[in-house]
Amino acid sequence: PTVGFSGDAITKKKIGLTGPLASGKGEVVRLLEERGFRYISLSDMVREAVKEAGLVESRETLQNTGNRLRREGGAGVLGARVRARVQEEPDRPWVIDGIRNPAEVVELRVLKGFVLLAVTAPRELLVERVLRRSRSSDPKSEEEIVRRLDRDWGIGEPPEGQQVGPTVAEADHTIENISSLEELERLVENFLASLSR
Repeated sequence: PTVGFSGDAITKKKIGLTGPLASGKGEVVRLLEERGFRYISLSDMVREAVKEAGLVESRETLQNTGNRLRREGGAGVLGARVRARVQEEPDRPWVIDGIRNPAEVVELRVLKGFVLLAVTAPRELLVERVLRRSRSSDPKSEEEIVRRLDRDWGIGEPPEGQQVGPTVAEADHTIENISSLEELERLVENFLASLSR
């Protein structure tokens, strides 16, 4: 079921996504793209930098490169780069993924119609999902997954590093994705409906 968008309420929205590994952000992106949102990710900016540096792309290389870019250009640099891209087509709806630092949120809030959506789930469920989905880029053991989740969340990271925990705290709306894909779709529908009110 697709939402019937009316007027500017939805058609010019810029929905930013944050949340931990395996929380379901990718599914939310898919649902929003099906509803006409154009996708862009802060990770795209990092991938471009990894490619320019001639490095092999891995999750660790991406995290380290992202941290380096933030160290050199300020904690909000990736948000600023994405904002510049989005401002080239300001009259369309965008879904912006990969927001991992509150300074990125500050940069993106400059965009007219920006809303930050956090997608979350309990830690045990996140670990279970990572083990179940077994993507090649995912850690393989429970200990590794917990370490990755901690690093993403901001534990032991510098202020300009991965700071998903403090970023989630900045969210305008939160979806707790603990059930089925059908339930997630219902929650996304409710979220979109709330934006058009």
